[in-house]
Amino acid sequence: MNIKKTTFGVLSSGKKARLYTLKAGDLRLSLTDFGAAWTSLVVPSRTQGKADVLLGFPTLEGYTRQGPYLGATIGRFANRIGGGAFSLGGVPFSLFLNEKKASLHGGRRGFDKRLWKAETFQETDGAFVCFSLESPDGDEGFPGRVKVVVSYGLTKANELIADYRAEADQDTPINLTNHAYFNLAGEGAGSILDHELQLNASSYLEVDGDLIPTGAFLPTAGGPFDFSERKALRPGAEAAGGGYDHCFVIDGDAGELRHCAEVFEPRSGRSMRVFTTQPALQLYTGNMLHALAGKAGSVYDAHAGFCLETQHLPDSPNRPEFPSAIFGPSRPYHERSVFRFDW
Repeated sequence: MNIKKTTFGVLSSGKKARLYTLKAGDLRLSLTDFGAAWTSLVVPSRTQGKADVLLGFPTLEGYTRQGPYLGATIGRFANRIGGGAFSLGGVPFSLFLNEKKASLHGGRRGFDKRLWKAETFQETDGAFVCFSLESPDGDEGFPGRVKVVVSYGLTKANELIADYRAEADQDTPINLTNHAYFNLAGEGAGSILDHELQLNASSYLEVDGDLIPTGAFLPTAGGPFDFSERKALRPGAEAAGGGYDHCFVIDGDAGELRHCAEVFEPRSGRSMRVFTTQPALQLYTGNMLHALAGKAGSVYDAHAGFCLETQHLPDSPNRPEFPSAIFGPSRPYHERSVFRFDW
């Protein structure tokens, strides 16, 4: 195991962003303290050698621009809050609308556009980076002062660990995730629609034309949202209107680390199993990627990568029937996800 720290670039403020590269087991992960973003993940394969399986940018500049959140840590609230507004304790709050009818991924300047504090550490089985950030009261319209600590790392068992913690001085919505785009054939290797997916999810959220939940939980069985058995993404993505951008409700007890997903890439033989304590995950098949300049000369178009964003349910501050995503002094936030790789 080892940890390497280098300079990734210099922000317009003059502050330096750092790049941390972790090695444990057979994996190598790089992360930057700008946006607490995953920038690369090198994974072996049976037939094609090693490859970087994360979409990303070659330099810091790509991460500073508004874009598709490649590898970024998302907060305060991942996914959408309809109308950019909610009420808490009878008090209305207005958020920045960075979509036509929603506040998305924390608003105009979410956690993905902040420079986090970072510390590295090692444990018996792995190497880690601990990122921390303070979000002041009123940040992007959200109430309360929030202290966030996110730890990412690799273990000797070829696992990528994501541990999310937050404490707030008053009740406030919190929903943290990482927005990594995976292509298990290697970034820049083309479409991910031939990847095979299995999900432990008996229902998903119905959404309207603006991708805001209607409040209905729909069964996954028997249609393009049924991944109870592993199958290729392509047929369902085509039937679902050209791709997925949907929230699946994970079976089992939220708060317990449980298996929620498995993805297999036939050409390389790589597979990824996902475990989480979170109640849901957002499956996104990169539908809106278009001519995006990536690493090593790659160009990312639609379906160049997929996301499995473990999270609380979107628009839950406006949906009392959804599991609560309100956290505060009497309810600290703690969620954990594990990505286990094989080949």
